Amino acid sequence: MPSVPTPSSPGQAAAEGESPLPNPGTYEECHRKCKEVFPLQMEGVRLVVNKGLSNHFQVSHTVTLSTVADSGYRFGATYVGSQQTNPMESFPVMVGDMDNTGSLNAQVIHQLASAVRTKIAIQTQQQKFVNWQCDMEYRGENFTAAMTLGNPDVLAGSGILVTHYLQSITPSLALGGELVYHSRPGEEGAVTSLLGRYTGDNCVATLTLGGAGAHATYYHKANDQLQVGVEFEANTRMQETTASLGYQLDVPKANLLFKGTLDSNWVVGATLEKKLLPLPLTLALGAFLNHRKNNSSDGCASPNLVLLSLIFFLLIIQHLGNKSDSLN
Repeated sequence: MPSVPTPSSPGQAAAEGESPLPNPGTYEECHRKCKEVFPLQMEGVRLVVNKGLSNHFQVSHTVTLSTVADSGYRFGATYVGSQQTNPMESFPVMVGDMDNTGSLNAQVIHQLASAVRTKIAIQTQQQKFVNWQCDMEYRGENFTAAMTLGNPDVLAGSGILVTHYLQSITPSLALGGELVYHSRPGEEGAVTSLLGRYTGDNCVATLTLGGAGAHATYYHKANDQLQVGVEFEANTRMQETTASLGYQLDVPKANLLFKGTLDSNWVVGATLEKKLLPLPLTLALGAFLNHRKNNSSDGCASPNLVLLSLIFFLLIIQHLGNKSDSLN
């Protein structure tokens, strides 16, 4: 009778050279967790209609109405292939949207191998190519290396080359670096930066230090409904520093998503998204108020919306605090 192999123990797996450290993800995603909490700079009212045509194809229609910025219409399409690498990802992925003036934003993401992924992004402004870049990413067992080539022009001798490397030191700590090299006629240079990220059970702290300045973010998930983020940026060239506080409140029973922000320049902003179920519609309202310049950029002509957002935020914090005290 042939012998049945027994499962190896963790000690044997480590002795055989298997890495117990997880993959740290990509360099670009380190600050993304905190960035997603902050509201996007939105002016006015936005109506989004999403329609799934099949399991692989989906289209969207976006109408923006604003008294401050230009109103317009955008048509978007998303295609997801049938090559499934894990239960959460499938390739290739093609995403694009075009506005009423003919400007196009498009991305193509494909998994070439189990550890190699590539992405191509194109941006046009009417009939002119404004930006295009190509990314190549390799994900090892406990590290990720990536390279990005943007706007290369062999004849003019210009372009941008960006390289990233992120390594897991412990299951919670990851360290990495970035090198940005740019070249154009009569000028070239390089900028380096170092990054450190600590991931806890419900928080993520990230710090980036380099020749251009410092960038620090902290993300904390209070519960399933409330998320808070703090961001600090210091630019050595512009001699400017900015600190921002953002929060996101999700009310799934009401299909409501609320985001607000307040920074050291006394800019207060808020966005409110409401899903109009069972219709495939999403209604979004946005307002931003700059106290130093004494102007607002809200298409609803209602600066009180940002003030109500702060009051609403304080009431939610008080309610959650009272609830936690009663449970204790």
